[in-house]
Amino acid sequence: TVYVAGAGPVGLAAAVSAQLLGAAVVIVGDMNPERLAQARSFGCETIDLTQGEPGEQIEQILGVPEVDAGVDAVGFEARGHGKSAGEEAPATVLNSLMTVTAAGGGLGIPGLYVTGDPGAKDAAAQVGSLSIRLGLGWAKSLTFATGQCPVMKYNRQLMMAILHDKVQIGKAVNAKAISLEDAPRGYAEFDAGAATKYVLNPNGYVKA
Repeated sequence: TVYVAGAGPVGLAAAVSAQLLGAAVVIVGDMNPERLAQARSFGCETIDLTQGEPGEQIEQILGVPEVDAGVDAVGFEARGHGKSAGEEAPATVLNSLMTVTAAGGGLGIPGLYVTGDPGAKDAAAQVGSLSIRLGLGWAKSLTFATGQCPVMKYNRQLMMAILHDKVQIGKAVNAKAISLEDAPRGYAEFDAGAATKYVLNPNGYVKA
C-alpha cells in the first residue's frame, strides 16, 4: 500500500508508477478537488487534507492508519492539514509521512527542498533547516530516498511501457500540449492549481 502526498503532475506520475510496480492500493492526498478527481480517474483512492490529518483518512480506507511506503511530492512549499491548511508548514509532509509509514517502510522524496528560501516563514526554513522528526524515522527503521530522479536510468523502460500501453502516463497527469503563445496562460492556470500538465509544443510536433 502506498500513500502519495501531492496530486500535482509529479504526485500523479508517482501514483501511476506505484500501480505499475504492483501496489495493492495507492492513496493520493491533496487539498485541490480537481487534482484529487484526476487521481481517482485512473484508480487511486484519495484523501482531502483540508479535512484533517492523513492517518485518520488512510484508516478509513485501509482499516489501519498506515501504509507500506510513502511519497512526498509536495516539498518545502507544504501547508498544514485540517484547520491549518492555509498556513505554511515546510516540514508537514515529511513528518506526516514518517507517522503513517509502517515500520521498515520506505519514503521517496521527489518533492523539492532547497538550501535557500528567502520567502520562508522563519530564519531556519530560509536556509533549508526544517524541524523534522528524524527520531521517529529512525525508531521505525524507515528508508529515505531523495533528490532528483536519475532519468536516464529509467528512460528506456518507461518508454517501452508507454509504447506497449502498459501505462498511460499522459492520461494520468492530464497532459495537454499548448503553443508557445499560450505559455503565459498555461503557467497562470497551473499556478492556480489546474489539474493539467501543460507541455509546450512550439513547433507543432505533438499532435493535439
